[in-house]
Amino acid sequence: MRVAGLFAGIGGFELGLHRAGHVTELVCDVLPTSRAVLRTRFPSVEYRDDIKRLRSLPASVELVCAGFPCQDLSQAGRTAGIEGDRSGLVAEVFRLLSRRRVPTVVVENVPFMLQLDGGSAIRSIVAEFEKRGYRWAYRVVDSWGFGLAQRRERVFLVASRVLDPADVLLVDDVAVERPKTALGARAHGFYWTEGLGGLGWAVDAVPTLKNGSTIGIASPPAVLMPDGRILKLGIRAGEQLQGFEPDWTDPAQSVAPPSARWGLVGSAVSVPVAEWIGQRLTSPGRYAGNRDRLFPAIGKAPRAARFDGRKRYAVDIGVDPVGRRPPPLTDFLHLDEPVLLSAKATAGFLGRTRRARLRFEPGFIDAVERHLTAVGGSLVDIPSPAQVELDLVSV
Repeated sequence: MRVAGLFAGIGGFELGLHRAGHVTELVCDVLPTSRAVLRTRFPSVEYRDDIKRLRSLPASVELVCAGFPCQDLSQAGRTAGIEGDRSGLVAEVFRLLSRRRVPTVVVENVPFMLQLDGGSAIRSIVAEFEKRGYRWAYRVVDSWGFGLAQRRERVFLVASRVLDPADVLLVDDVAVERPKTALGARAHGFYWTEGLGGLGWAVDAVPTLKNGSTIGIASPPAVLMPDGRILKLGIRAGEQLQGFEPDWTDPAQSVAPPSARWGLVGSAVSVPVAEWIGQRLTSPGRYAGNRDRLFPAIGKAPRAARFDGRKRYAVDIGVDPVGRRPPPLTDFLHLDEPVLLSAKATAGFLGRTRRARLRFEPGFIDAVERHLTAVGGSLVDIPSPAQVELDLVSV
């Protein structure tokens, strides 16, 4: 298929679809950092910088992919909903589809949209597709089951006028058991910029890479190693944990500080997931309908569902289509020189945990305290509640 990539970011959708044999003809993204990456990595592809000024899609385009902004739909974001300034930009996709019914569309966003405002966001989106004559299917999938040591659940929705999207998204299901906490035996990822309202704990993986902390600073996860060291994840390892080659986002440094690369990686589509969808678009399976359940008329939306042209169904299916267990997290860390989490950052994290009502894994806080001592800090360095946020800004 010939592809137009909207909200293309750093090209995760486009790279995965390319690996599956599809051809990108147009990419569109408004960020200067994204433009720098896209023009370097896809030099022969037409580039447009603002979807609001894109009047129509090329006549040759058969597939639109769009990882539209998630900030208004994310639990960690503004939760303004589908009408928010950022996530509301999905309306531009439907404006373009109203001008020409492109045969197939794939969109991606955060799973919190399934419950925010009683599931109104996903219901609004699928209703727009139905009004334009599309069948659709969506499913929450986890990048971890695609061989990436990152716990990253995302909703992928396929809408089409020429094929049954259920045959793309709902025919593969190979569950893989997640590893359990084993301090001293496995690496464990968490967010050192959190610790008060959440942690992002991930066993032998990093938590979902994101485009920044709630106060707007670059937010690479920390990794508690089996030997007790706590490292900050490097950007090249972060790129690989999304399925990109190391240094994929290096061109962004021509227009922004190096820290901006974290936002690009955190917002990207995981490349192997896009590749799987691209393969199934070329060679669909056959969905039997045996997983169908009642789609609720109101309330939280199901984690997988479909519309056959007449009726909506919830679908009982897991988050692992291909079941590809990733290598140990430590295998992803060799690309960067180990960077120990500093005493100041560690003390700030411990300060937030002292205020939190979270339940931490047994032995975790003890391990963090030992790391603090090992990097030259002291338990007396742990800031008071009034100092915590100021210290976080200055790290």
